[in-house]
Amino acid sequence: MNAMKRIRIEKLTLNVGAGKNPDLLKKGIKLLKNISGINPVQTFTMKRIPAWGLRPGLPIGCKLTLRGKNAQELLPRLLDAKSNVLTQSQFDNVGNVSFGIHEYIDVPGVKYDPEIGVMGFQICLTLDRPGYRVKRRRVMTRPVSKKHIITKTESMEFMKQAFNVKIGDQE
Repeated sequence: MNAMKRIRIEKLTLNVGAGKNPDLLKKGIKLLKNISGINPVQTFTMKRIPAWGLRPGLPIGCKLTLRGKNAQELLPRLLDAKSNVLTQSQFDNVGNVSFGIHEYIDVPGVKYDPEIGVMGFQICLTLDRPGYRVKRRRVMTRPVSKKHIITKTESMEFMKQAFNVKIGDQE
């Protein structure tokens, strides 16, 4: 196989949306720290939505991003919480995989914490290939060629081979 066509993990993002509830936000921060061992960052609103009671600068969630070896080690545990089964709808057309875990106690190695209670979180896995740097570099930024973009079927095949994931039908 061509070395430039080899798919790899760019990043693994864990996210908890808390809305306006500050207690749920504190629980989400503690949850992500327990799962990954890394302090998450808070996310803030950018728009004013009066119907929802949101204003700019209001903390509404937390997230953290893992790359490299940390992402490689945590991803199998997260997939094990989903019984290594994902659906086709959880894959998009440019190499991203997103899924949620309803209860964090399903993740192997994570014990129930009475302070957190029962809550879930979302996972987004971003895949890339060597050469994707051209779209992120500062000088001479260029789009990635259509032939080089990761398709939905390629990302499903990568997940099957690398992590022994089964692709099920729609939920």
